[in-house]
Amino acid sequence: MNDFVIADPGKCIGCRTCEVACVMAHEKDQSLENLTVEKFYPRLRVVKTAKVTMPIQCHQCEDAPCANACASKAIVQQGQSVQVIQGMCIGCKACLLACPYGAMDLVLTAALAEGDSKVEALKCDLCHQQDQGPACIRVCPTKALHKIGGSNIAEQVQNKRKRAALGAMNSK
Repeated sequence: MNDFVIADPGKCIGCRTCEVACVMAHEKDQSLENLTVEKFYPRLRVVKTAKVTMPIQCHQCEDAPCANACASKAIVQQGQSVQVIQGMCIGCKACLLACPYGAMDLVLTAALAEGDSKVEALKCDLCHQQDQGPACIRVCPTKALHKIGGSNIAEQVQNKRKRAALGAMNSK
């Protein structure tokens, strides 16, 4: 099973620190001086409603609808996550429409020819290029974000089943 990041909406305060950390983790130039509204492309989005505030990001689906919809096969399973191979993306928007969580974004990037631009898909990549793991988790001031390892899911489900069984026994 794939790894993924999960948010606890009870702890999220909507500060958007995770968004900033995400953008900075993927910037070639780590200077805040070059960060502009036009180049602010986080791979997760904080959603605020009257009842809940929390970041929405890729669930790293095993049978990823975005990958299945991708005409250029630019979205692939790599290791324990689903990744976008940016150079292969043709900007067709099929992944954007297929994602049931709204976790895909399309961004305008610089193309090879000077002055040209290209639309590409962008999604959470679990900061796979960083040894420390996802930047959003590291910076969250309320510890609302957690990485769930795909290998741990089966163990967690088994523990829930045991607790449920013990609860049923104790209620008799």
